[in-house]
Amino acid sequence: MCRNIKTLFNFEPPATEDEIQASALQFVRKLSGFNKPSQANEAAFDRAVTEVSEAARRLLTSLHTHAPVRDRAVEAEKAKERSRLRFG
Repeated sequence: MCRNIKTLFNFEPPATEDEIQASALQFVRKLSGFNKPSQANEAAFDRAVTEVSEAARRLLTSLHTHAPVRDRAVEAEKAKERSRLRFG
């Protein structure tokens, strides 16, 4: 799994379109091996990003949980602390 793809479910505020798009882009980059596709592959690459974005949006809107909603600022702080402990 690509480390740059972040969890988007169960946050307040909910994931934005930009966050969903960024995750889809990272996923397609990982699958294809292209950071930026050639002109010959650009249409297929862009179509894949759009389709993955749509699938991710449908998934996020259909999921349900009883867990408390997570706060983005708190989760970001936890991630910074884990990084600090890991890398110094």
